[in-house]
Amino acid sequence: MPTLYGNKNAFGFSLIEIMIAMAVFALMLTFAVPAYRDYVIRAESSKAISDIGIISIVIERYRLRNGDNPPPDLTAIDHAWLDPWGAPYVYLDLTDANRGAARKNKNLVPLNTDYDLYSKGPDGATALPLTTKKSKDDIVRANNGAFVGIAANY
Repeated sequence: MPTLYGNKNAFGFSLIEIMIAMAVFALMLTFAVPAYRDYVIRAESSKAISDIGIISIVIERYRLRNGDNPPPDLTAIDHAWLDPWGAPYVYLDLTDANRGAARKNKNLVPLNTDYDLYSKGPDGATALPLTTKKSKDDIVRANNGAFVGIAANY
């Protein structure tokens, strides 16, 4: 009669087998988590690009209804939208008084002549020129709407 510990036909896992399985699982996680995080950032960036496109259309509709005058801020068009990272989109009407506050490209030339509209990106930090490290992940509208995307790609 077999005893509790002496049965050669008993099934189970040894401590070494469990440790090997845990090591394989940990190794898989080291590759899966960064890949998943990159996927989430790409999805959030795509959402911000889409939002900026929609807000631009609403701004143009406002201009058509108001004698080509741009809205003073986003609340004037009833859009207090937040970007995918929880921060409000930044809008700046580039009338003559505000030209100095415009976002600038690598040559320090303003990105737009009508208005700036952008998200500060995943890090929530930004600077006026796109060449700074803080601005590389921003989602920007440039060339008066001809480009909407990640600042590093502009």
